[in-house]
Amino acid sequence: MGSEAAYDALVRHLMGPLVAYYDDPSISEIMINGPDDIFVDGRNGIERTEHRMRDPAALRALARVILQYSGKRLTPENLSLEARMPNRSRVHIVQDPAARAGITIAIRQFARQPPTLQDLIDSGSLSEAAIDYLRAQVLGHRNIIISGGTGTGKTTLLGLLARMMKPEERIITIEDVAELDLRMPHVVQLEAQMPDAKGRGGVTIRDLFRATLRMRPDRILVGECRGGEALDMIQAMNSGHAGSLSTVHADDPMRALSRLETLCLMSDVDVPLIAVRRQIIEAIDLIVQVRRKDGRRVVVEIAEVAGAGAEAAGYATLPIFQRGTGGPESPLERVAAA
Repeated sequence: MGSEAAYDALVRHLMGPLVAYYDDPSISEIMINGPDDIFVDGRNGIERTEHRMRDPAALRALARVILQYSGKRLTPENLSLEARMPNRSRVHIVQDPAARAGITIAIRQFARQPPTLQDLIDSGSLSEAAIDYLRAQVLGHRNIIISGGTGTGKTTLLGLLARMMKPEERIITIEDVAELDLRMPHVVQLEAQMPDAKGRGGVTIRDLFRATLRMRPDRILVGECRGGEALDMIQAMNSGHAGSLSTVHADDPMRALSRLETLCLMSDVDVPLIAVRRQIIEAIDLIVQVRRKDGRRVVVEIAEVAGAGAEAAGYATLPIFQRGTGGPESPLERVAAA
């Protein structure tokens, strides 16, 4: 297909009238439910657009080109696929018969320039005191999990915390689809790959994680824990790879720990529940909870994980920073001494 510029030009051509949203930095997601059913998520939240694609064939052609850029193919064997676009957007494609209406595409867009810490202060997402605290935890090689729902800015915050690390550190990132844009001197980016139609060439997050441990990392960043790789990460955190960061889908710090527990139990290693719980308590130092409301992405809580000894009774967290009951408009204030 040629260069990245050629891909971008072809994507733009195939998107037709939707290219205006592709170029709009205020649009965080383009949701194509079908050629005549398209929504965008922007400053005013999720809205249905008046724009349409020409026909189902045009939508399928767009899906094929997006996947080709990531070295993937639209085949009957793969009904659900993740990819990325030339502008770093993350894409999830589901095709029929899994998608009843035909090809469905969700395009998660990221800022052309990564936000700065000052941007988070100006938007009210974080306070200066909270940033100083997080910087101290990152430089102190504490293990941090960023928790939140879909579209809450977990990956963005993960990148900001990573950029607090010392420039001489060797950072290895592991992602399903490469999204992190760290712009650091010594970064190795690893990306999972689906096997081809004959089962060749695939590599999973777990495979990459195990390979990473032999690549002399100073820091390991896992874009998102979704399965059994959570156990590998927890064990690595407990065995000389402190200072690791990852994200998980959960609504609050306690649920984040429970979610990690469930993911660890999904591994192919038979580990008793109490042992998994003990390892999580010993490995995870901090949970940063993010939330989205009224179009704003904010940190609502920073909590430390209670020390070992509570594994039989479950998990316990200690809030360090928290927002008041006023929601995202309430300031993020310190509520406990670290």
